[in-house]
Amino acid sequence: MIKSAATTLLRQGKISTARRTFAAAATSNESLVKTALYDLHRELGGDMVPFAGYELPVLYKGENGGVMKEHLWCRENGKASLFDVSHMGQIRWHGKDRTAFIEKLVVGDIASLPAGSGCLSLITNTQGGIIDDTVITNAGDYIYMVVNGATKFGDMAHFKEQLEQFDGDVSMEYLEESMQLFAVQGPGAAEAVKKLLPDGFDLTSMAFMTGTDTTLDGIEGCRITRCGYTGEDGFEIAMPAENAVSIASKLLSDPIVNPTGLGARDSLRLEAGLCLYGNDIDANTTPTEAALGWTMGGPKSRRRLEGGFIGAENILKPDGKFKAITRKRVGIMGMKAPAREHTEIYDASGENKIGEVTSGTFSPCLKKPIAMGYVEKDASSAGTEVMLKIRGKMQKAEVTKMPFVESRYYRVPE
Repeated sequence: MIKSAATTLLRQGKISTARRTFAAAATSNESLVKTALYDLHRELGGDMVPFAGYELPVLYKGENGGVMKEHLWCRENGKASLFDVSHMGQIRWHGKDRTAFIEKLVVGDIASLPAGSGCLSLITNTQGGIIDDTVITNAGDYIYMVVNGATKFGDMAHFKEQLEQFDGDVSMEYLEESMQLFAVQGPGAAEAVKKLLPDGFDLTSMAFMTGTDTTLDGIEGCRITRCGYTGEDGFEIAMPAENAVSIASKLLSDPIVNPTGLGARDSLRLEAGLCLYGNDIDANTTPTEAALGWTMGGPKSRRRLEGGFIGAENILKPDGKFKAITRKRVGIMGMKAPAREHTEIYDASGENKIGEVTSGTFSPCLKKPIAMGYVEKDASSAGTEVMLKIRGKMQKAEVTKMPFVESRYYRVPE
């Protein structure tokens, strides 16, 4: 989950990466929030930029730094990348009616999550548009939610508004800056994090999208979730702010771990076919338009049949089927030059505009341009030929399935 409100392009070699700022970001660096790792980022050569109201590294300068090298490191067997994602909003929900309340906010089946299990879900508005995407975990005694950094205050204002209308036992605990959050991603992620975990912690049987409270490097009050936004195996680890530097330093002392910035995080998620909030999904986009209908379950699932979440009547029919849509999110390949955000998409004749690119870059793994965007529903099938208007010139391209690079999420051995 990554959020963009304004975008300027940073070019490195053939790859173009966004420096993204929070819509309400102040104009001076003094007013930007610094994570607990700020000084460490600077020591490591981090190129610091405004992002979601924080000052975070877009890339690192050094032997293994730069967007291209950082990206490829995360995909390499035996390697792992460390991302500082402490700008994201961590929330704990308490009270006996917490699940019922959250199911009014999001489209997913939270009631059926076993203790320790989580899911990606979507927070919707009355029109069925997406307010934010979120990872929600049943932590047993509470529900753990992570929301995007640039949307978290808007999300919480929405939550408080809904709480005022809810007759039940539920409370929201925003962890603010007291808990920091890292993502460790890549084929070597398990090898990297196991050195922090207590003796006897069984990572082999820890499935993707599960999490638990634990100690990290002997420090109490931490949490680990097997999830991420790169298409690789990985973890998000949360710890008290006062212990963040020591934990990050221990991870980085391992030669398989490389510090990685926002630039590579963006290109990695695009190769994985994952949405960037503010670009690929927003308050005017429904889950079905975004090809995220699966977050509501199958046609006969409880959430599809019962609805009950805000905006459900604008997404679902009474029988649980999806209402008709006129556009759909798709992948696009075949163009010779990268197609950036807002690039116009035309039919094969080049005469009729049928959509627009929402994210695009040069894929470091495929060594060719990739993009995602929205096209008219009739033109959304894989293999459909289209034309892209790139820098005033028409280029042939083709609608394709996503992910662009095969995902390698962890599966527990049978």
